[in-house]
Amino acid sequence: MAEFAQPQHRCSTCALPLPANQPQCGACLKTPPPLDLCLAAVCYAFPWAHLMADFKFHDQPALVKFFANLLKATPWVEPSIEAADLLLPMPLSQQRLRVRGYNQALLLAQQLHARKTRADLLLRMVDTPAQHTLKRAQRLTGLADSFAVDPLKASHLRGARVLLVDDVMTTGASLYAAARVLKAAGAAHITGLVIARTE
Repeated sequence: MAEFAQPQHRCSTCALPLPANQPQCGACLKTPPPLDLCLAAVCYAFPWAHLMADFKFHDQPALVKFFANLLKATPWVEPSIEAADLLLPMPLSQQRLRVRGYNQALLLAQQLHARKTRADLLLRMVDTPAQHTLKRAQRLTGLADSFAVDPLKASHLRGARVLLVDDVMTTGASLYAAARVLKAAGAAHITGLVIARTE
């Protein structure tokens, strides 16, 4: 962590690395994303890519404690957890959950703040291909109807400050699609929180 997780200035709404005097990147200024804030601990590169593959695909859920500590050491993460009413993990489809055995985003959210974590509000409606297997254009357009809010529980989101938790952010397509659904359900403020951001 001391060598590879030094704080880095990032765009406030998409978490891409930026020069220190810029609060937002040009793309976010031109087309504001549905996230009010976006935080990432590290860039998706050595050694994090390998560790995250172990966490996500190689049946090593115990790494969640390490990644939660990494996030808590990231500027603005602990205040965002404290300010949030709800921590919502990005949901997996039932098919992918059966194959993997656990939702890494849910484990991460529970490790960050178990009492605020809810895995029953944001639902995955479509089993889309894994985002890392798709080209950028496919990622950006293929998730429009992939998420929904449980209509019987939507009242929990009205006026709520939400922390949307995931492991990796590539184009932001998944987080943005989920955030739009949450905003439509009445969420007042949405912060995206990821371990790693691709550049």
